[in-house]
Amino acid sequence: MKAATLIAPERISVIDVPDPTCGPREVLVRMRGVGLCGSDLSVYRGHRAVPDLPWILGHEGVGDIVAVGAEVDDQRIGEQVAIEPNYCCLQCEPCRAGFTSACPNRIILGINAPGVLAEFVAVPADFAFPVAPHVELADLVCAEPLTVARAAIRRSGITAGDSCLVVGTGSQGLFLCELLVDAGVKPHVIEPHEGRRILAETLGATAAAESDSGFRFLFETSGVAAALPPALARLAPGGTAMLIGINAEPLGVSSFDIVYRQLRLLGSLIYDHPTDFADTAALLDGGLSPSRVLQAEFPLAEAARAFEAVRTTPGKCWIRLD
Repeated sequence: MKAATLIAPERISVIDVPDPTCGPREVLVRMRGVGLCGSDLSVYRGHRAVPDLPWILGHEGVGDIVAVGAEVDDQRIGEQVAIEPNYCCLQCEPCRAGFTSACPNRIILGINAPGVLAEFVAVPADFAFPVAPHVELADLVCAEPLTVARAAIRRSGITAGDSCLVVGTGSQGLFLCELLVDAGVKPHVIEPHEGRRILAETLGATAAAESDSGFRFLFETSGVAAALPPALARLAPGGTAMLIGINAEPLGVSSFDIVYRQLRLLGSLIYDHPTDFADTAALLDGGLSPSRVLQAEFPLAEAARAFEAVRTTPGKCWIRLD
């Protein structure tokens, strides 16, 4: 089968690789679409080490089940599925507490296990979530990043009518805006890139004016350390800041300001298995159309061009395999 592989930093080649075998508790998925995000780009650029080269890229995968292992119900053949690419162990203390996003033994497709940018992928049956046949492929391919955004919203406690500031409208910020609007929240956004800001406005967001402040909630998606202190200054006393973007630099925030203004700072990493992904599947079944965030589509043969496009495209790039 064909797969898009990293052969050196910023060098991708579509090559023939062995077909995957389906284990007893696995399903074989014929891949139809794969979304690209910042995590993929960090691997592509060589900023995030992978176990070996060549390396199959990608983790935001969707497709159709074409075969099942001996311990999986064969009625699942033919299902349209979204793959949850973070395999938690379900044995450690965080997993037993339902906090699977903190599992120290996580297998992450495209990062520490081969990815999904291939014609076929074998995955654990419990991590392939069925989605109704009427859901369009372009909406389905948004399932994984949409789940990340939904988990952050769930953890924040925000409700309809709350005031909200979103910093950064890359693909994660855009999915947040769409979900917040759907939940009855009017997000204000800070985004220096005009194309991304305009796209956020088409999803129902409003560009934040310099004088706008007193927000009850903040979602920081940019991962730019310098962006956090001025954003926190716009929070109302007792406000909640959800940190989604990741950066190793010190944040430059004093405990004095946090304590005296009684701010709540929370980190939100991916999602928790299995409820978050299952809830996203139900949301897609119900008619939410996140594909408005998609702005560029490529065939598998042009995977190298797709990864280069991620750098400059407002919105999200994806690769279509069907």
